[in-house]
Amino acid sequence: MKLKTLSKLGMALGLGFMLAACSGGDSGSGKNSDSKEVNLAYVEWDTEIASTNVVGQVLEDLGYDVTLTPLDNAIMWEAVSKGEADGMVAAWLPHTHESQYEKYKDKLDELGENLAGAKIGLVVPSYMKANSIEDLTDEADRTITGIEPGAGITAATEKALDEYDSLADWNFVTSSSGAMTTSLAKALKEKEEIIVTGWSPHWKFAKYDLKYLEDPKGVFGGEETINTFVRKGLKEDLPEVYSVLDNFHWTAEDLESVMLEVMDGKDPKDAAKDWIEANPEKVAEWTKDVKK
Repeated sequence: MKLKTLSKLGMALGLGFMLAACSGGDSGSGKNSDSKEVNLAYVEWDTEIASTNVVGQVLEDLGYDVTLTPLDNAIMWEAVSKGEADGMVAAWLPHTHESQYEKYKDKLDELGENLAGAKIGLVVPSYMKANSIEDLTDEADRTITGIEPGAGITAATEKALDEYDSLADWNFVTSSSGAMTTSLAKALKEKEEIIVTGWSPHWKFAKYDLKYLEDPKGVFGGEETINTFVRKGLKEDLPEVYSVLDNFHWTAEDLESVMLEVMDGKDPKDAAKDWIEANPEKVAEWTKDVKK
């Protein structure tokens, strides 16, 4: 989950104008069935970079002119609800994006989960003795290393600081997804203690020996799903695109394989092409309703 926070109102407004120009503005009114232009919004988290590039490449292979637009999480939801973007495959529910879901759900078409078994929480190296948030005393200099202020896991961690006596007077340092994984890699190399905000699927679980701290108060929620939402009217305007997004479903292992290639330096578009080439049966299932 690598999020690019838009901290200035001018940047947000500029992206809004850009999206409107790309899509035609009003929900369900910007395109017709003859259009080949598709705009997918996403947040710059590692998971969503991978999934959106794969879906975008599948649509591109079907002849569509696909634009992938990175946005702040809240702006992503708003953009799809207003028809400024056609859809997203990046909604974490029921906990991480709960507030955005409640705000925008009536203005969107919900297509259901595209990946099951997602999870968020506090993550530590397996060599640390603590197994639960309630076990924590003074590990890692009483500091939790987080990601961007706008992320759902950040809000959940702030709630945990209030809910758990074991986290009283602890420090919560927000930064970015990249900075968090850099700090994690450094600590692991030096066998130091570190506590980070974590989520899965994520390549770090494939690369490192990590564990979630148990969350007996349920602050971080249980298992989550990653879900697909599209703008109102997409089914009528772009039925093939709607069908592909509706059929899109894969596993954590699929997603992590793409993320690992990207993490190792491959361009996300090329990593998406590699996965598509290696998984023709799954892609055929997603595109089964498209006229050949």
